[in-house]
Amino acid sequence: MRIANNELSEMEKYIKRIDEDTLIWVQKKSKEVARLMSYYRCAMMEIETKLNVLNEEFSWEMDHNPISSIKKRLKSMPSIIGKLERKGHPLSMENIEEHLMDVAGVRVICSFPEDVYAMRDALIRQDDLVLLEEKDYIKNPKPNGYRSLHLIVGIPIFLAKEKKMMKVEVQLRTIAMDFWASLEHQLRYKKNSYFTKEMAEELTECARISADLDLRMDAIRKSVEKQKHLEP
Repeated sequence: MRIANNELSEMEKYIKRIDEDTLIWVQKKSKEVARLMSYYRCAMMEIETKLNVLNEEFSWEMDHNPISSIKKRLKSMPSIIGKLERKGHPLSMENIEEHLMDVAGVRVICSFPEDVYAMRDALIRQDDLVLLEEKDYIKNPKPNGYRSLHLIVGIPIFLAKEKKMMKVEVQLRTIAMDFWASLEHQLRYKKNSYFTKEMAEELTECARISADLDLRMDAIRKSVEKQKHLEP
């Protein structure tokens, strides 16, 4: 399996500060870790398939595709180890599966706020999927202005000799929400940047403007649909 340059760089930085016991564990468990990461990738594929099927159905029921794009990401091993450390859990295969909810992540970019909740409802209605946790940062934005709907779901993957339940974090947001979140992250965490209180306040105001844009675009969409139904 080829490792991307950014992953190699992250791993090299981590190895410089990793303790010997952790390094031995990583080397000893490399095959088991690779297998677990494969399971998480399979779980993301299952979620993506469900979303694509729903998007296809909604495209002819709603006359538009509610999903603009789907992005997937798998946490790197240094990130996994670091998060376990911050949570106060020792490094083990069991703790990775039990205590980390976002090793596998699927981000769903929708056209309108109403689409976010339509996709959420349709997804969690599926009887092989279990909703484990939900945080609605659209109705209750974070103090910095961040908005998104976060779901932690359990989904089965069917292997050759067993069925295994895996956890996946699903983030649903609009195009405007994703635009703001992506640029906010770049600006706030840019290398050698000096992020001031005034900059943070300006970004929060931009988040408010993007939320207003979502509402106005949604209102226009509803007006268009209403007008279409009035036509003979």
